[in-house]
This record gives sequence, C-alpha cells and structure tokens, in this order.
Amino acid sequence: MDGHWDDLRVFLAVARAESLSGAGRALKLDPATVGRRVARLEDAYGAPLFAKSPTGYALTDIGQRLMGHVSRAELAMQDAAEEMAGQASGLSGQIRIGAPDGVANFLLPQICAEISAENPDLDIQIVAQPRVFSLTKREADMVLAVSPPTAGRLSVQKITDYKLHLAAMRWYLKKTMPINELADLRWHRMVGYIPDMIFDKELDYLGETGVQRVGLASNSVSVQLNLIQRGAGIGIVHDFARTQIPRMDLVLPEEVSLTRSFYLVRHADDQRLERLNRFAEQLCDGIRSQVATLEADD
Repeated sequence: MDGHWDDLRVFLAVARAESLSGAGRALKLDPATVGRRVARLEDAYGAPLFAKSPTGYALTDIGQRLMGHVSRAELAMQDAAEEMAGQASGLSGQIRIGAPDGVANFLLPQICAEISAENPDLDIQIVAQPRVFSLTKREADMVLAVSPPTAGRLSVQKITDYKLHLAAMRWYLKKTMPINELADLRWHRMVGYIPDMIFDKELDYLGETGVQRVGLASNSVSVQLNLIQRGAGIGIVHDFARTQIPRMDLVLPEEVSLTRSFYLVRHADDQRLERLNRFAEQLCDGIRSQVATLEADD
C-alpha cells in the first residue's frame, strides 16, 4: 500500500458513502477528483473495485477484500495516534453518535454538554434520526439503540432500562371523556408512530394497548410529544421526557406500563480505541444517571 494511502482514504470514503459525491463531501474534494483517485487505485491493482449501479457505487469482490485490509490499517493508524497522544490527556477529535430522536432530545444534550465542558478539544456530533445507522459505513462512531442487533461485527452493551406510560395534558383530561379502562380510549384521539414506519418492533408501543387507530401519527417521537402537549390527544410517552413537562399526567398507569432498554452499539474493531472507550463509558454513565434522576421525579 506504499504511496497509495491518500487514494485508499478516498476508496474508504466511496465505499462508505456509495457515491463519488458523498465521498467528496466527506473529504472536501470535488467528485471528479474522487473519481480519478479511484481510477488510479483500480489501475494499480489491475481490477475494478466498484460496480456502478442505479443505487450508487457497490464494492466488487476484490473491493470487499480490499475494504477489510484498509479498514484494519485505518484502525491501526488511529490506535497509534491515540497511543502517541497519551491516555492521560482529555478527549479530542470528533465523535459522532447516532440516536433515536427521543433520547437525542431529552437525554443527550445534558450529558454531551457535560462531557464537552470537561474535554474542550472534543467535537461531539449527535445525529438524531428515527432509523438504523450503519457502523460499517461509519455513519456514526457509536449508536444508541432500543434493541440489540444480531448481525454484523458489532459490540453491544446494555446501558439501562427505561419506562413509558400513556400520558396527556391535565387540562385535556379535564375537558374530555373520562378514562377508566382501556376501552375508553376509543373516545380519544391517539398519538403515535406511523404504523408502516416503525423501524424497530420495540417502538410498537400502542400495539400493546389494543388501539386500532392512530389519529395523529409521526415517525418522530418529539413530534408526537409536541402534539400531546398541545392537547391533540393521548399517547405513549417516555417517563424521562414526561417528567420534564409541567402538568402532563399519566393515563391508566396500572394497565399500561412499558419497560424498554437502551443499548450502546459499536463496531467490534473500535473496542481497541481507548479514546472511544473512555467516551463510551462517560456516555453510558450519563444516560444511566439521567434516566434514574428524571424517572425519580415522578
């Protein structure tokens, strides 16, 4: 690989972005330059590394093999840089976290603000999207998930359990039909996820209540919470979010009480990186503390 490392970095970026333009944005290069770098590598190896398809650039068999070698080389270089920097110093560089928007909105801001204050040279990026992230493509350095993945070279660590309940605004409950049992929910507009956009079975909260119709739906838990706050109806709310909203009350807490879990997911190779290990430990400790504190405010 002598003399080719810059080109191999471009190769990695294209493999992860599956496009020249996406790789160019990541590397701050124009797509034409990215294309020339890939072509130069293919000439050097005497074989195509990518097959262009309607969905973008897909790795060929030889490209897949090269990806494994280059990824390990990249990791070794990161490992060496961390060792040379010394483990006693504060965290630095960039770390990107992928997370569902509920935890991203109601837990991560406080936790990441505290970690950032202690590590001024560290850049933390929170990608809050209701979807699954690819660690192989390096869309994030680590991901918070609500169910443990079962495929891929991943390390999975359970962080903590959290609770959810039906909830509505107090003034809404006072002006509408009383709710004494689950059957009474039929007289109320329900707020929840768009059924065909639930990307994880653990998010199918209303399925456990027997509710057949979701009158107001969003793929974002934050949008759902805003709808409930405005008196649009009743929905399942995280306890750690509900306790931050004045005059939001539980509905049928004995009949509907859900427990879910947060997991930290990382690429298996990244467990060798002390910087990410230290950040992961602080992140997990912060999430456990925040959930316990906010749920105790009930």
